[in-house]
Amino acid sequence: MEFSNNKSFRMLHIYERLNKGEKLNKDRLANEYEVSAKTIQRDLDDLRAYLAETHYSESEVTIRYNKREDHYSLVRFEREWMTNEEALALCKIMLESRAFCKEELLQIIEKLIAQIAPEDKKIAQEMIRSEIFNYVPLQHGKPLLTPIWALSQHIFKHEMIGFDYIRQDGKQSHRIMKPVSILFSEFYFYCLAFDRDGASEYPIIFRIDRMSNIKPTGEKFVVPYAKQFKDGEFRKRIQFMYTGPLRRVTFEYTGVLEAMLDKVPTAKVIAETDGVYTITAESYGDGILMWLGAQGDKVQNLR
Repeated sequence: MEFSNNKSFRMLHIYERLNKGEKLNKDRLANEYEVSAKTIQRDLDDLRAYLAETHYSESEVTIRYNKREDHYSLVRFEREWMTNEEALALCKIMLESRAFCKEELLQIIEKLIAQIAPEDKKIAQEMIRSEIFNYVPLQHGKPLLTPIWALSQHIFKHEMIGFDYIRQDGKQSHRIMKPVSILFSEFYFYCLAFDRDGASEYPIIFRIDRMSNIKPTGEKFVVPYAKQFKDGEFRKRIQFMYTGPLRRVTFEYTGVLEAMLDKVPTAKVIAETDGVYTITAESYGDGILMWLGAQGDKVQNLR
């Protein structure tokens, strides 16, 4: 492409290269584009002016000159771009969660790696190479990104939905529900929804990978402000993905306290004697009783 007589193309090409993380030398650019170094300097100044107009401040994003290494580079601000550390940490979380089929996982990982500075990408790729090769997706093997986004739209618009659902025992049914939230817990994404007729005070939990043919019914539902579903507060009390009446339990615990407090967000230590902690907690349904029962003799005097 002829860049010497077309300033717009030349500037777009320079910006594209900077945006990919290249470090550009002014004299080399002048030779490549067959223009003078002064012309390249004007191009860079114009790009700086453009960035200043379209972003908040020069301290957040700009083209900077490194005098010692004699190159120009684009410095992105963290409001829009992840740091290397953030992108790698999220890659590790994605791999450990096993939440997505391999095709979707690779798409997400590729986009996260693209956030990392070019000179550091090889390090990040090497850090996760073995985990990607040995990644074992969940048995259902279903893509989830599309249904999760579709459900999110229905929740946002307060649209009632109909869908087919297959239970763990293989029994299939058609449900019409009021979706209110999407949660993730231990491998699976869940949709929380209320009955169409409002017969139950508590939402029912559906695994999203078991939902199919999700469609809006054309009906809207209204949630009064005073009764709006508060995801965060509910999430702390449904750690075990069982719904039902709110339970308040008290018990004595002799295991690792940190693990207990991390597992049960509502747990509070109300007393401690010789390494025996008296703990109180709240949780919806029987899930907490089942989990505490699995802790063996670490849990005593459950009431």
